[in-house]
Amino acid sequence: MGAKAKKSLKKKMSKISSSPSTQLVNGKQASADFLPLEGGPARKLSELKELKNKSGVLYIGRIPHGFYEDEMKAYFSQFGTIKRLRIARNKKTGKSKHFGFMEFDDSEVAEVVAECMHNYLLFEHLLQVHVIPQEHVHPKLWKGFNYRYNPLNRLQTERKLHNKERTLDEHRRLVVRIMKQDQKRRKKIEAAGLDYECPEFVGDVKSVPKKIKFSQD
Repeated sequence: MGAKAKKSLKKKMSKISSSPSTQLVNGKQASADFLPLEGGPARKLSELKELKNKSGVLYIGRIPHGFYEDEMKAYFSQFGTIKRLRIARNKKTGKSKHFGFMEFDDSEVAEVVAECMHNYLLFEHLLQVHVIPQEHVHPKLWKGFNYRYNPLNRLQTERKLHNKERTLDEHRRLVVRIMKQDQKRRKKIEAAGLDYECPEFVGDVKSVPKKIKFSQD
């Protein structure tokens, strides 16, 4: 490098150092983040957008009958990895309430699913799919989500209730109730003007055993 080149380089560096590290942005002075080594105007770094804590939880409404946990996992797994899945069910009967929640590992996948599957016609039902914001996700949403309700056998319980051993008082009340129903049925037949003789109902009412008192002698 010759003497002239060195002098020109010193002049450029002195101009850069003497000039304030500010630049006009939309008519306003804005402070620069750094000065380039090669000379030239001061530069400012581009603002970094804050990464929002997005949720990967979806609300799925209007779920048709027969489209349950296994079927939903098999269908929605084509979009990505499903972390958790829960369908709202009745506590007594175990039947579906036709809405549920699904969580994906990636929040971007959840947004894609919401865009693709919202108002999707499935078994004559338009699915309602929405992304739930992170602040609206209930902390107890996934409590017991792996639990599978085993519905009670209502026929078996009613059979046990009907065939249970009754006391004498319970048996008497049962017979009295049946006799009242029989009398109401006879009155309805007579009011309709039908000539029909109902068979008589004979109730097996057992007498309560008397208490035996022993003399003190």
